[in-house]
Amino acid sequence: MDRAQKAESIETLKGVFADSGAVVVTHYMGLTVAEMTDLRGRLRKEGASLKVVKNTLATKALDGAAGEKGDALFVGPVAIAYGPDPVSAAKVAVAYAKENDKFTVVGGILGQSTVLTEDAVKSLATLPSLDQIRGQLIGLIQAPATKVAGVLAAPAGQLARVFNAYATKDAA
Repeated sequence: MDRAQKAESIETLKGVFADSGAVVVTHYMGLTVAEMTDLRGRLRKEGASLKVVKNTLATKALDGAAGEKGDALFVGPVAIAYGPDPVSAAKVAVAYAKENDKFTVVGGILGQSTVLTEDAVKSLATLPSLDQIRGQLIGLIQAPATKVAGVLAAPAGQLARVFNAYATKDAA
């Protein structure tokens, strides 16, 4: 890899670290191509991605923002899982690590400066995703409106039932 390619890779990684909600740092030693493809597919379904990175380029892209703890994550064969939603990449990576012993979660970087331990990434994976939170908020907002509509419609419904009862009584 020549200097121009290295500079381009560093800029790409800077963009990944800046645009991602959270970056999950993983070790993938021993995974087959099929297993990596399966993992990438799972991440893609959640709107996330997986990228195998060179440790020196990743630490240069971070430019010391995560400190020594962040640099310590990038040792050995490292792949990063990332997505715009901080939770999606963590959920898939932690679930895949439970299924496959060769894949391990080392830690993560939240924002560009907060370093997460393996346990913190697992905790992050238990949180609801952004889409789930949006759905819950919409449900909470709609619930009072439906109750108000039900209360307002109840007297009209009762009147209609009374009129119907009188109409059927007179017809008989």
